[in-house]
Amino acid sequence: MPTPQEKADFSDRLKFSMLRAPEKMRGATDLALHFNLRYHGEPVSPQTAHKWLTARSIPTADKLLTLSEWLKVDQHWLHYGPAPSGNAQGVPKPIVHDEKYPASEETLELASKIEALTPHHRYLLEQLVEQFYGPSK
Repeated sequence: MPTPQEKADFSDRLKFSMLRAPEKMRGATDLALHFNLRYHGEPVSPQTAHKWLTARSIPTADKLLTLSEWLKVDQHWLHYGPAPSGNAQGVPKPIVHDEKYPASEETLELASKIEALTPHHRYLLEQLVEQFYGPSK
């Protein structure tokens, strides 16, 4: 059974992932609606989605798979967070640039530091970058 902290961490990762989703979701009802469009099992209620968002429960593995595929994040990352190695597997993939901008040692180090941030702090950093460069495409 997940601990309260594990539930809270999952909830934070889910909310962070929802912010990056192309669909604008305002809460549990929107989450349940969009989830049910993609899930092939028994639909979830807005109350169930609310429990996910308020750190009262974590979805089952089949629902986590649907969430991770839809939100384009790694299932392990969504459920448990970054891998113990410190390598933040599953964090939403960075934007791939063409060969005009090869990844330098400094760029890779910065990306590693960004990946180590909490989901909330990554979101804040993303919002700051958008203020300078506009939303990512």
